[in-house]
Parts: sequence; structure tokens; C-alpha cells
Amino acid sequence: MPKRTDINKILLIGSGPIVIGQACEFDYSGTQACRILMNDGYDVILVNSNPATIMTDPELSYRTYIEPITLESLEKIIIKEKPDAILPTLGGQTALNVAVELYEKGILEKNNIELIGAKYDVIKKAENRDSFRKCIQEINLNVPISGFVHNISEAEEVFRNINRYPVIIRASFTLGGTGGGIAYNKEDFLEKVSYGLKCSPVSEVLIEESVLGWKEYELEIMRDKNDNTLVVCSIENIDPMGVHTGDSITVAPIQTLTDKEYQTMRDAAVKIIRKIGVETGGANIQFAINPNDGKMVVIEMNPRVSRSSALASKATGFPIAKIAAKLSVGYTLDEIQNDITKTTPASFEPVIDYCVVKIPRFTFEKFKGTEDLLGISMKSVGEIMTIGRTFKEAFQKGFRSLEIGASGFTEYKGNAIFIKIQEKDKTDSERIKYEENLLNLVKKPSSKRFFYIREALELDWSIEKIYELTKIDKWFLNQFKEIIDFEKYLKSIPKQDFFNNKNLFFLAKQNGFSDKELATIFKVDELEVRHFKENLNITPSFKMVDTCAGEFEAFTPYFYSTFDEEDEG
Repeated sequence: MPKRTDINKILLIGSGPIVIGQACEFDYSGTQACRILMNDGYDVILVNSNPATIMTDPELSYRTYIEPITLESLEKIIIKEKPDAILPTLGGQTALNVAVELYEKGILEKNNIELIGAKYDVIKKAENRDSFRKCIQEINLNVPISGFVHNISEAEEVFRNINRYPVIIRASFTLGGTGGGIAYNKEDFLEKVSYGLKCSPVSEVLIEESVLGWKEYELEIMRDKNDNTLVVCSIENIDPMGVHTGDSITVAPIQTLTDKEYQTMRDAAVKIIRKIGVETGGANIQFAINPNDGKMVVIEMNPRVSRSSALASKATGFPIAKIAAKLSVGYTLDEIQNDITKTTPASFEPVIDYCVVKIPRFTFEKFKGTEDLLGISMKSVGEIMTIGRTFKEAFQKGFRSLEIGASGFTEYKGNAIFIKIQEKDKTDSERIKYEENLLNLVKKPSSKRFFYIREALELDWSIEKIYELTKIDKWFLNQFKEIIDFEKYLKSIPKQDFFNNKNLFFLAKQNGFSDKELATIFKVDELEVRHFKENLNITPSFKMVDTCAGEFEAFTPYFYSTFDEEDEG
């Protein structure tokens, strides 16, 4: 189907101020949407209260309003501009919430304006947790035992059905998990329910049985009006359930599911997007799997371009926001050309032959009095993304990119993280106290936990012991251990044996070790490491991000650096 000609002027709502849980990802998405809709001949009216964004550059839209994203402000703009449609799915939760408000107040009907990207009933079915739960149960998928409450009395009634702590509290219609928490006892429960009711714009919270420690996954999925669906990217959280996905280290594609398990999850995602009714855009669907018996439950769905969409776009080369904008004005996936291959349509699912790691960035030092404890309410202020041929390479690259003084997954001494004292200097009481302290630090989800895990592995703690403390999948723990074991091996050999062995040097680079890390291991200057590397003719190679793993010719790919015998640059 060609683009719609019955609409001409589209009001696009931005996400407003950059806040925790809703940051520059939506500027990235909104900018793509403005460009593509303008190129297609539509007049884009942009509303965003944040002038410090790319999307508010005057040339990106027909007219730009830097005004508060409120019902009152938008009604005035609607009366003046008389748009034919409103696109709210590219401005995060802020845009979605105000679009719902405009619909419910009758302003859209009064002015003959259509919601595109996601209809009102679609938004309500996905965003209202009770409606969503009923939809999921109707298609025979599992959800955690839960109930919606609007006061403390109702909360106590729901808890009697669950009848065990901890329980999860999620405030309705908030961003970044605001107002949510985990209650471990009655006092904690009453306090967090009261806070959630206060944070929710509709004074509603979901009380849910705990799935803490389960494995968490998310799928970025798209669907058009002809029922073409595709999964753009699969993402796995290294942290288990209980840590907000924005605060967790994540990896794409999923690493720890069998193909059969992944296909089951993919089929479930397709059933969900059809049931909810998203038919002109994308969605993010989150799942949890019990590591003990494989039971899968559906956690939630965002019927819009999400924070993870920017990550998935960059990870795969598939421009989710651009495609979502085109779908919203009538195109179908098979009609949209892949910009990289120039020959395949957007209905081809992206394929990646590399590993992508996202690591969140925290600045607790700027928020005095805030405890460094991660939970279901997001606290990170940004994130980095790295690409490597293997998980270990991408993982090590990630820590270097955080700008916290770490040169990889190595001993990081910033902010007095490490409490280790030399074994020979320890008394028995000191050793016991040290191990107890480290055990608590490994168990507690914090911004520095992975460095504590590294310390535990260096001390030869078993994978089983660390798993019981963290519930981080053993596959990932073994990957961390292999990095530590390789580092220990390098420390055990003379530096001449390393710097004169091209294969060993190359292997170290493939495992993600930077020149700086190697310089620290062998107690030499970083420039000396580089000199030896050049003498051995070890240089980075460049690989393509082309959406198709080399299956088709790529005309406009981008590249990531790695160490491999083949160079695609």
C-alpha cells in the first residue's frame, strides 16, 4: 500500500526534558521520524519542551514549538495548527501519556484528529497492566500472579492471594519504573504501595508475585497493517529479574537460550503484538524465564519506540524509528527498502554475526544520600554500547568505554572499590571479615557489583557459589572466569614469551585485552606494548554491521573494529 494521502499535517510529540529513564534515545528516534515524514511530503509540527535536542533544529520540521508537553499547551497548538494526525509513539512515556489524555478529554474527537502509530485502545491494552494481563491470559501465555489496587485496603487483599514476600510493586503509567519497588516485609510493603499510589498519575499500582532471580529477556518487534511481523533484535539481561533493564548490562543477541526456546519466545511475542493490536509500528516485549524449570512468563510491553529501540537499531543497522514512522503513515514492511543492502525489504529480519553489549553508566556521587542499590526503579544516567566478535571482547570494550578509569574487566581501583589485602598480610580474623564483606558486596545489586564478582573469581570462588549469590546465568559467569584465568596465565609467564608470540598476543586481543591492560599485566609502558604489537604486525580489522550477516551486498554499512584474520573494511 502507498503512503496515506488523506492526512497532510502531523503533530509529533517529543519526550521533553532529559531525565533518568527517558533521555537522548528519544531525541535520536524523534529526529529520524521528523526527517522521514518531511521527506515523504508531510508537514511535521513538532512539540518538545527541551530546546537542547537535535530534533528541535528548525530545518527538521515544518514548525517547531518549544512548549511544555501538557494537555493545556497541546490543545492550544492543536487549535492553531489544525493537524490531521498525532504521532505519539516516538516521544517515550511522556508523549504516550499526554496523547491518551488528549483522547480521553475529547480534544482529538472535537478537532477531528487521528492517533497514528498506536490507536487509543492499543495503548490502553498495553499500558494498563490489568488489561494487558487479561490479554496475555486469553492467548494462553503466563503472567505472574498479580492484582491492581488503588488504596491500602485493596493492596492487603491482593497480598493475601500471593501470600509470600518479596512482592513487586509497579506504579501504573510512570517512566523508568518510577514509584516501583520490592517489598520484603509488611512495613516495607505498606510504605512502597503508598509511594507507588502517589507516583502514579491514575493512583494505581500493580502488586505482583516475585520473579526475582529469573532470567530476563526482551524482544524488539514490529508489525504492519498487513500482519507482517519481524523481530528486529533479541536482548538478554545479564542481571536477573529484580534489576531494571535500564540498569542491567545487556547483550544482543540472546546468548543462553536454545534455538527451540528462542523460537517459543519469538512465537509468543508475535501472538502478543497481534492480540494487543499494534499494526503500524514497533513494540518492546519483556519476558522472564525460571532457570530451574524453564517456565516463561510475560512481564510487560511498551507499544511504542522504547529506550531499547535505539540500542537495537544501532546493534543491527535496522532503523526502528524510521521504519515505525513510515508504518504509521500507511506503508507496509515489504514496501520499505533496506537502506544498507538496497535490495532487501524491511520485512527481512536482521541477522547479526557479532555480539553487542550495553553497560549502564551511574553517577551516584552526584546524588548525595542516594544508596548505590539497584532495583526495579531505574537509576542509571546513560549507557555505552560496544560490538565485538565475541562476548568477551565486547564486554571488555564496554568497561573501557565507561570513562571510569577501567581499562577493561580488570582490577579497577576507582572510588575505593577494592578491599583486597595481600594474602600474606591477612590474619585469620581479617580473612574471615574480608570474605564476609566481599560476599555481601557480590550479593547486593549495585553499580560496582561486576567488579566485586571479578574479585571473587580472582580468589577462586566457585561458579556455583557466585551463581547462588547473584543468580547471574552460569554461562556469563564462566565467560568472566575465562577472562580472569587468561589474565592469570599471562601474569605467570615472562613478558618475552608473550611479546615474541604472535598467536598468543593475537589471542589476548581477541579476548578484549587492551594495550593498557597488557601494559599493567607485564609492568611495561603502554607505548612499549604498542611497539611490540606493530612489530608482530597485529592490527585491528573492521567488520560490517549490515543487517544481513553478509548474505547480501551492503552499500551503506557501518563498521566495528575487532581482531580477526578477515577484514571487511
